[in-house]
Amino acid sequence: MSRTTPGVRLLPNAITVLALCAGLSAVQFALSGQYGLAIGAIGLAAVLDSLDGRIARLLDATSKMGAELDSLSDAISFGVAPALVLYVWLPEPGKFGWVAALIFAVCMVLRLARFNTLLDDDEQPPYASEFFVGVPAPAGGLLALLPMMATIEFGQGWWSSEVLVWVWTVAISALCISRIPTLSLKKLKVPARAVAPLLVVVGLAAAATIQYPVVVLMSVLLLYLAHVPYAARRYQWLAKHPEAWDVPAKERRAIRRNRTQRRLGLRKPQFHKVAGAARRAVKRPRASTAHVPRVYPPEPLGSPRSRGDERGPRRRNWRRIGLRQGRD
Repeated sequence: MSRTTPGVRLLPNAITVLALCAGLSAVQFALSGQYGLAIGAIGLAAVLDSLDGRIARLLDATSKMGAELDSLSDAISFGVAPALVLYVWLPEPGKFGWVAALIFAVCMVLRLARFNTLLDDDEQPPYASEFFVGVPAPAGGLLALLPMMATIEFGQGWWSSEVLVWVWTVAISALCISRIPTLSLKKLKVPARAVAPLLVVVGLAAAATIQYPVVVLMSVLLLYLAHVPYAARRYQWLAKHPEAWDVPAKERRAIRRNRTQRRLGLRKPQFHKVAGAARRAVKRPRASTAHVPRVYPPEPLGSPRSRGDERGPRRRNWRRIGLRQGRD
């Protein structure tokens, strides 16, 4: 079947619609009290959202309609649905809870609108495609549900407090519309030698997800939050080093390492397999006149050397080769 057939071009949009249905189903699960399924539905929507764009580019089936449909699906699945799930989950959300839910949904829509405008911006630096501006929509929708996950796994605690839940929701909303850079996995390249270990890690992660799905999801979200300072630092470093914009990651590490060594006043080691006295000998070679016989001045009368005492020259030879004369 050709790539340009209508069936192939329909596949990415069909995946986007499935993501939209999964996000809306999360609200229905929350209304029926099945909060674990609600979290799972939003997680499924995040997985489908990460697949539709890649499949569209792979099949050469990208379209303007698909981009608009993807944004609308994200706004509902990761903006409206998590806000309603949190509002239904708390026993007495009150007026402030509804205000916080509205703030989250509005911030998510604004974040997606800004993302669409940045797609047509041709003045961005080359390294900008490696980062998102702010926390992306799928991650933001799941991060907002982190207090609910902790309550499902560990029971009631300080993390299930109503005030803390809504403060957390507003904080995630601020991260979504912020200018803080976060890493994008769209251009991640895996080396050939790392494919087998990565598959083993994927298998272990799948087994852990089957046994402890909520714990694994919470761990992934916390690791994602922990990477934000690293992403911001990497963005700032790239902005200051134009020579690293178009080079692979390995060469970037070499540039960063060389600059760090120069800044600290360190020198790259030149000897790796020579140790001990041999290394010192190579670094500090003897003078070129070492082979010339040494001429001693005439010894005064009465000295051990003038008397023919063999202990004089022998003692001097011991000192020359670094030994001490033994005592009889």
